[in-house]
Amino acid sequence: MKLNGQRVLMFIDNVFEDMELLYPYYRLIEEGAEVVVAGPEYGEVYTGKNGYPFKSTAAIDDMNADDFDLLVIAGGFAPDKLRRDPKVLELTREIHEAGKVVAHICHGGWIPISAKIMKGYKCTSTPGIKDDLENAGAKWVNEEVVVDRNQVSSRKPDDLPAFCREIIKLAAK
Repeated sequence: MKLNGQRVLMFIDNVFEDMELLYPYYRLIEEGAEVVVAGPEYGEVYTGKNGYPFKSTAAIDDMNADDFDLLVIAGGFAPDKLRRDPKVLELTREIHEAGKVVAHICHGGWIPISAKIMKGYKCTSTPGIKDDLENAGAKWVNEEVVVDRNQVSSRKPDDLPAFCREIIKLAAK
């Protein structure tokens, strides 16, 4: 188990991309990580854009960046709402500044954009936020997965195997 003892933070809110939350959640647990899924409210059931319910295991406001080894941000439309939360941006910035892995897929890139951590990074995402990433100073490419220093990014659910493989490889170093 390559991530034994590591703690992973994921964010959740309504209209998350079901597969982009669930696939990494279970894959990282399979590698031995403890995965905390923090939402605006602890124990609240949030519904994915395809209808899958998931109960948060923690409240965002109770999280501390020092308690985590990496951050994985699922897409869907939840990131657009979550990026308005100053605590989400603080956690994202602090995890990034500590040199820990920050991984985002699809629309998940909206959170690192608003946390102002994309300048000078090469990344990918859904084409729908390409301009947002470029305007934030990132170099956008259309590839299934991009690793640049401590960031891992992917475009869509079809890229999840490559996305998780690179998260695990980078976090296991």
